[in-house]
Amino acid sequence: MISFMPHQKKHLMRNLLLLGLSLLTLSLSAQTDAQLAEKSITKQQIEGTIGFLADDLLKGRETGTPELKIAASYLANALKSYGVMPNPETGNYYQAVPMERRNPPKNLSLKIGESTLDQAVMLRSGAAAYNGDMVYMGYGLEDDYANANVKGKVVVVKAGSETAQDARAAFGLGEQKMALAQKNGAIALVELLNAADQMWGFIDHQFNAPSVGLASDEEEAADFPFVWVQDSNGAFASSLSPYGTTKGSLNIVPAAKELFDSYNVVGWVEGSDAKLKDEFIIYSGHYDHVGVGTPDAKGDTIYNGARDNAVGVTTVLTMAKNLTQHPTKRSGLFILFTGEEKGLLGSNYYVKNPMLPLKQMVYCFNSDNAGYNDTSLATIIGLPRTTAGDHIKNACKQFGLTAVDDPAPEQGLFDRSDNVHFAKAGIPAPTFSLGFTAFNGTVTEYYHRPGDEAHTLDYDYLEKFFKAYVLAGRLIGNDPKTPVWTAGDKYEEASKALYKN
Repeated sequence: MISFMPHQKKHLMRNLLLLGLSLLTLSLSAQTDAQLAEKSITKQQIEGTIGFLADDLLKGRETGTPELKIAASYLANALKSYGVMPNPETGNYYQAVPMERRNPPKNLSLKIGESTLDQAVMLRSGAAAYNGDMVYMGYGLEDDYANANVKGKVVVVKAGSETAQDARAAFGLGEQKMALAQKNGAIALVELLNAADQMWGFIDHQFNAPSVGLASDEEEAADFPFVWVQDSNGAFASSLSPYGTTKGSLNIVPAAKELFDSYNVVGWVEGSDAKLKDEFIIYSGHYDHVGVGTPDAKGDTIYNGARDNAVGVTTVLTMAKNLTQHPTKRSGLFILFTGEEKGLLGSNYYVKNPMLPLKQMVYCFNSDNAGYNDTSLATIIGLPRTTAGDHIKNACKQFGLTAVDDPAPEQGLFDRSDNVHFAKAGIPAPTFSLGFTAFNGTVTEYYHRPGDEAHTLDYDYLEKFFKAYVLAGRLIGNDPKTPVWTAGDKYEEASKALYKN
């Protein structure tokens, strides 16, 4: 049996009392944050917000449409009604994002030898009015140019390489092939793609429809035309002589670009701690979707985007409402992005043109979704990659959910949402998503489909989901320790450069 001297007993009792008070304080604090998260969210408000954003009248919220501007106005007014402070640069809740709409060429005609090739799309725009020599260069890789003279001529190549035959791999080699053709003096590049009709139909839809990108003052690759042509089973490529010259013609009349502004919706709430309020947690999600498209079996052409991403937008709004009523020690910055579906455009622009210095942004808590197939889960893309993972797990547990990491790493989801631009800048940035165990089944049933409508959602589940997000944000926002990347993460070096540590 261990015995203590009187002075030892006194110190022991004091230490136990202090420990007990400390644990009680932590417990009460966590309990208070949970209560604050719970009482600021109602199922009625959730249904109303998602219902509006996913309504047919907004026609799928495609970037560059009047309907997306209506959605932006709705979101800006929601932030204003909560008491969120506006963009300090503009005095309103918008950040204009300069964009351009690129239309397919007015005319594209191609003839090689005696063959007229009608199934063609432009990968890179440029004018052409050419009649003359066309040189077949195999795959058009560096070794193929060793003894060739293509100056002033059109280069014709097979898509891909010996080891990369599918359309995605071929597309990935496109920039390299175009650069080689230009370096060797060619005036245009024609690539023959072995694609079946179904795949070509998808490609034709993607590249012969108007596209949207960030506006640029730079000339595009010296106005160098790059054309993809369907070549089923590689039959036409097989008929050409290796490194042989054939007479042909290429005529392209490009369409003019249309410039317009789309809008990120932004606002902020100041933190309650004199020191920590200089650190910001970003709460983000995109509010655009894919618009009107191919009809489904029911003839529905409107891709409503309830899951992707009206749910994510509502997640951010619930956080904004909560923090205006009960600020955390750290400040909160709310960003609802435009143009995510067009290539993460709004977030790309924001990181290059931040409303507040990026070095003050210590965490980006993004919310983006495809769908769900397990209502006991919240899936956090990048859960173990930051030191805030335990806060997220505990918040989910508080409301009956289990936080899990990305179950489909093959999809590359971390790099497919707006969080990745912040991660590249060095800011810890996971994405909070609806629960799924695999990227298939009921997830892909609704992903970018007309059936992704508000009435198909489980609002009892969503209520828990939103409360878990808000509680996680509160725990991160109140933690005396600043969240960082997990040691060894690939973005850790970028983080050190940003924060100078």
